[in-house]
Amino acid sequence: MRDIRRKVRRSQTIVPFGVGGIIDLRGESFVAADIRSWAANAEQVDAPRLAAKLRVQGLRSAPVIPSGKAAFATRIGPVYVRFPKWLFCPQCRDMHLWSPDREVRDKQPNCGRCPGKSQLAPMRFIQVCRAGHMADINWRRWAHSKGEGHTQRNCQVRRLRFIATPESSGLEALRVVCTVCRAGRSLAGVSQKNILKQIGLECPGTHPWQPENDEADPCQETPQAVQRGASNVYFPITHSAIDIPAPAGAPEDDELTQKVVNHPLWPQFKDAEGSPMFDTLKTALANLCEVSEEFVDALRRRYVDDAAAIPPTVEADDDLSIDEWAAFSAPESVAGSKTFSVRRTHLGVRPDDPNSMQELAAGISAVVVADRVREVRALEGFSRYEPSSGDGEEGEGGRVVSVNTKARAEWLPAMESYGEGIFVAVDEARLSAWERLMPVRDWTRRIERNLDASFKADRLRGKSGPDLLPRFVMLHTLAHHFIRQLSYDSGYNAASLRERVYARSHAPGSRLPPQAGVFIYTAAGDAEGTLGGLVRQGQSPHLAETLIRLLESAQWCSQDPLCADSTGRSLANLNRAACHACTLLPETCCEIENSLLDRTLLIGDGEVPGFFRGVLQAALEESAGAVDPA
Repeated sequence: MRDIRRKVRRSQTIVPFGVGGIIDLRGESFVAADIRSWAANAEQVDAPRLAAKLRVQGLRSAPVIPSGKAAFATRIGPVYVRFPKWLFCPQCRDMHLWSPDREVRDKQPNCGRCPGKSQLAPMRFIQVCRAGHMADINWRRWAHSKGEGHTQRNCQVRRLRFIATPESSGLEALRVVCTVCRAGRSLAGVSQKNILKQIGLECPGTHPWQPENDEADPCQETPQAVQRGASNVYFPITHSAIDIPAPAGAPEDDELTQKVVNHPLWPQFKDAEGSPMFDTLKTALANLCEVSEEFVDALRRRYVDDAAAIPPTVEADDDLSIDEWAAFSAPESVAGSKTFSVRRTHLGVRPDDPNSMQELAAGISAVVVADRVREVRALEGFSRYEPSSGDGEEGEGGRVVSVNTKARAEWLPAMESYGEGIFVAVDEARLSAWERLMPVRDWTRRIERNLDASFKADRLRGKSGPDLLPRFVMLHTLAHHFIRQLSYDSGYNAASLRERVYARSHAPGSRLPPQAGVFIYTAAGDAEGTLGGLVRQGQSPHLAETLIRLLESAQWCSQDPLCADSTGRSLANLNRAACHACTLLPETCCEIENSLLDRTLLIGDGEVPGFFRGVLQAALEESAGAVDPA
């Protein structure tokens, strides 16, 4: 018998099949329900820094079915609801409006009218709106929208057929026809803007997983017909953080302190002062961690004092990057742990090495390899039809829908992965001098004008800081080429690697240290970590050779000169000399959706001096000398 159990990996419950996402399995289509459907045995994920940033009490991950137990396990994971509910039979072409009471465990929906009981297929088109709602298209209304005569215009029967006519091609060949009054209409023009509004369809204000007793949201948005698998159906909003231990030698390094602050109740207790639960949480923490209540209270006061010492201009996004930048730029100051093990290394450039190596060593201030890191990724919500602008409901993009569609989410779905990585920091003095060059500043200012005009401005500013610095675009481009080169050298494919760019600007008057570095790490490791391919490439002499090769490969693109001379590419013209042939990566790799990239600031051209132009020129001269010694 064919095994039709539907299986989803834990990491897929965040992206791409998180809350609101559509998954296709063997001809069936489902949508992930919100977190109200999660079983109570969802596992706690310890990430207090990320939880505090997202203002939730905690994070949870979907439970894993033990190996070999899938056939006997009851429902312990997230719920996936069949969507769309309009199905059709590929043989007789009859359409069926499926209902939950017709579902049979581990059975696919079949046509009861055909002798072979063929499996029903989902309709290709659905409707979504900018408020994040999604529903089936009213195909009865569609079929009768061009009805002729009183009988067809007033027919209320739902007996429809989805037929393909041989007289034409494309969507014109597909028709939805009423089997009673014979009214019908082809799918030609179904994806046109406002086509559903023209036939009188409105957004129902619901989500596919909502029960009938859930009250619909009043929605004034115009529904749009899109293909079920289109990229604009689902835009997940995720956040991630690297697990950073307390500084070595600090009071937080104490074993009892770590036991308290890493407990799942700690984030809730830390913010509970003045609430009725304060004393209860303090007593519970003391008993569970086997410490006194005075110890727990003193620890909370210390954290409150430390938080008060942070300048008020620091934002939540900034807090995560500050801790991570401090840990990577000064690894000896961080206590090692089971989830974070880093050590400083070097490029291994000797005095007698070629000039290109000397130039590279002068521009790189620090190299750190991470033998083991833990990343936590959380899903905050999603938007549909248009990406969210990041500034709430009044923005130009789609509205953000929470993972809990009926109440404020007290926890968020998350997953953790263990891996390895390479951290490279750029010399601050050289970088500051380069940023002061007028051609560099003018070039970056043009990109920033496009950024200000983009609906993604607020979301991208969360990564780049209040001002877009040349270092951010340059280091972001370096990270992309670093990943592309490591995919050849380290044994990992590009989709298994991720970037973290530390180059954000700070508010005026801030005492926070400047950032200038990139961290490339594995994003597909399991609980046992990874195989060490990145750590090996991060050590001498491999890293210097990798960096030289990536700079050489960045100087040309198969789409040049169109790519190199571009004055604006991609969505909202947020890229310059960067395209799929030379710089862009899979979306899972990039922090900011393949935006703010430019090879010009990395290697330079006739007008703008790239930061690594000296390294590249020296390497080209050495290559020419090797070919023609004379």
